[in-house]
Amino acid sequence: MADITRKVNQWQKLCDDHKEKQMINPFSAWEGAAHRQKLDRDDPNYGRPVEGSMTEYRGRKAGELISGEILELCHVIADLGQRNADASFSISFGQLFEAYTTISNKLVGMLMRARKQKLLTFPGEMLFQRRDDDVIITLFNIPDTD
Repeated sequence: MADITRKVNQWQKLCDDHKEKQMINPFSAWEGAAHRQKLDRDDPNYGRPVEGSMTEYRGRKAGELISGEILELCHVIADLGQRNADASFSISFGQLFEAYTTISNKLVGMLMRARKQKLLTFPGEMLFQRRDDDVIITLFNIPDTD
């Protein structure tokens, strides 16, 4: 009898946990949606995954992977580029594109992300193969690996 009570309590906990998740899920069609807490754009957690969730974990892992790829890109620019008097490195997009085709197919996206992080700069919004082969990319510094 105690085993059945334990299983019923386990099932009830599963149901309660599911109900709670549906209450905070803005896309849930659960009938209790009318009682759902309202989202507030001023909330510091607005637009962020629930802490401790698999979504948060996957996002953190993806961020780490992208950071590693950007760090690798910076090292490739430093290795292949020309060192300037101000300790920055310069390389043409065409030269970088040729070298990088064997490393990754996400070069332009990583360049834009690295520029957003103020690690490097290049003129224009987007770089295209052949059209922008002579555009100079300038790497300011190589980020720490810590």
